[in-house]
Amino acid sequence: MKTSSSFKTLTSTVALACAFGGLMSAAQAETTVRLGFAAPLTGPQAHYGEDMRNGLTLALEEANAKGIKLDGDTAKFVLVSKDDQADPRTAVQVAQQIADAKVNGMLGHFNSGTTIPASRVYNDAGIPQIAMATSPEYTLQGYDNTFRMMTSDTQQGAAVGVFMVKDLKAKKVAIIDDRTAYGQGLADQVIQAVKRAGGTVVAREYTTDKASDFTAILTSIKAKGAEAIFFGGLDAQSGPMRRQMATLGLTQPLVSGEMTRSDTFLRLAGDSANGTYASLAGVPLKTMAQGEKFAAAYKARFKADPGVYAPYAYDGAWNMITAMQAAGSAKGDKYLPKLAGLKRSGATSANIAYDKNGDLNEVAVTIYTVKGGKWEEVKTIVDSAK
Repeated sequence: MKTSSSFKTLTSTVALACAFGGLMSAAQAETTVRLGFAAPLTGPQAHYGEDMRNGLTLALEEANAKGIKLDGDTAKFVLVSKDDQADPRTAVQVAQQIADAKVNGMLGHFNSGTTIPASRVYNDAGIPQIAMATSPEYTLQGYDNTFRMMTSDTQQGAAVGVFMVKDLKAKKVAIIDDRTAYGQGLADQVIQAVKRAGGTVVAREYTTDKASDFTAILTSIKAKGAEAIFFGGLDAQSGPMRRQMATLGLTQPLVSGEMTRSDTFLRLAGDSANGTYASLAGVPLKTMAQGEKFAAAYKARFKADPGVYAPYAYDGAWNMITAMQAAGSAKGDKYLPKLAGLKRSGATSANIAYDKNGDLNEVAVTIYTVKGGKWEEVKTIVDSAK
């Protein structure tokens, strides 16, 4: 029996339709998981935001390569990126835009001063948030959706204050901060720690995160006999400040937080950088749980060495993704309990977990100093109380 040409045509058409339908089904089996990100991507703090975004990007690309299943489909993780310009008012506007984009989670903001006002938007929208912000206030607002990527200023400030009094033998300490939520919050914690350690605060001065001339402040401090100066603020200010200290003949050590522990500070301070101290949450990259592996992957992807914040951002993204995997869903109400109860080994630590407030359980702070124009480790302080 012969098969008619019309029947053959019909058979071919059906086969093509089935094949096309199969392709459509496969395409529909992929679900987009949007993760928000906001940080300064322009202006003097752009290098912080870029470092953070690179860490997130690396994590999302790795997750996409794994073909993770969420809500029954293969997840494609996409970063919804916004520039908040390190400005609180802009941050709130950006937060609303990100919430309106129906993101499944928020990885940011970077600064405490932007994170805190923006967090209300994410809380109201039911969006879990993991931020780089270190101000204690961020996780003490009573929200159940706020988590950190780094150690808070409470722990870091305590370590720095004791270091100045006990290790640097500075009984008289001067404090300067830039009036941002980060700078002022860290300075407040340092003051408390200095006093507990038996030191005295002989001066408390203020500047801004836009200032460049600190001559009047430093001259006032010089007259008060401070044996060490602590600055809570950014490298854009601490670099010029260190130069001006040298010009005024101030030989006391300048001590600061993690935002000073950067190549930008070294460039801005020049030869005057030597002898500066800075604290940084966690342990040095080379001694992190998977620090060397992370650094190699980062350099292969971005053709540069990672900065301070990239590994913490990387772990923050994987913390959220891991919680989603455990819940089998990208829906915030489904994976939020898994995030709160998270226990995983990551790049920065083998024991990542959160306390009841969303702060990291494992607390370590490393003090660095500048020698020969390079940052070198001085000591790591581990808080075993948590």
